[in-house]
Amino acid sequence: MVAYVFPGQGAQFVGMGKELYESNSNAKELFDQANEILGYRITDVMFEGTDEDLKQTKVTQPAVFLHSVITALCMEDFHPDMVAGHSLGEFSALVAAGALRFEDGLRLVYARAMAMQKACEATPSTMAAIIKLPDETIEKICEEICAEGGLVVPANYNSPGQVVISGSVESVKEACAKLKEAGAKRALPLAVGGAFHSPLMEPARLELAEAIEAAPIVAPVCPVYQNVDALPHIDPSEIKNNLLKQLTSPVRWTQSVQNMISDGMTDFVECGPGEVLAGLIGRIRKDIFFFFFFFFL
Repeated sequence: MVAYVFPGQGAQFVGMGKELYESNSNAKELFDQANEILGYRITDVMFEGTDEDLKQTKVTQPAVFLHSVITALCMEDFHPDMVAGHSLGEFSALVAAGALRFEDGLRLVYARAMAMQKACEATPSTMAAIIKLPDETIEKICEEICAEGGLVVPANYNSPGQVVISGSVESVKEACAKLKEAGAKRALPLAVGGAFHSPLMEPARLELAEAIEAAPIVAPVCPVYQNVDALPHIDPSEIKNNLLKQLTSPVRWTQSVQNMISDGMTDFVECGPGEVLAGLIGRIRKDIFFFFFFFFL
């Protein structure tokens, strides 16, 4: 069985998708369609913009979505047995699995990006990666800080020994210090615009609720393992509910991969920029065979 997986925000780089655009007529048509839908040439930012331009949430999310989805849609033999996406990548997975049309997925991703950008600008917040510390220890220290009036939570369970925390700037700083005291090998502040997958994204969740409810999501061609519970879903109403919860809930990537393996997955195919998921999955299960599909040099 083959699982196709899709990366999230952070996998972007300047030049992503350019060779795919220039070498594949179907890809070019989809990229040009995206420019029309968004009302500006996002391809100019992707292909020739600056790192700072591409790091803006309102640009990053549709850019990574486009690269990932178009990569999948331009494959000659795309027949997934299951799919999953990390955070933003869940939207890419849904389009690739036929639950959302390309144009509807792009509009939804852009609405998500704009809502999250506003939430980031409203409250100073950040994230940090915690390396080599048990999940339970991270959870306990975050809970202690929250009990004292702070705000910091586990946001991404990326792989065994790598959890990203998210919250207010001061609380994340405090958590990093306490987690290092508790034995973390490293506590690395991340260059992100805000506290994704935390209660600070509640304004974005409220703003996006109507758009997700109205989205024409249908049953996918294969199960979609969603971030909030790491379980496979095909029911459109469940998928919508989980997409909305995802904004303020942790990404359970470790658990998702483990469940896909338990359910019979033998091979992974990563669709999108970079090799982020390959590294994470390699740490979760070292004997898994991994394919990469890249259309750039």
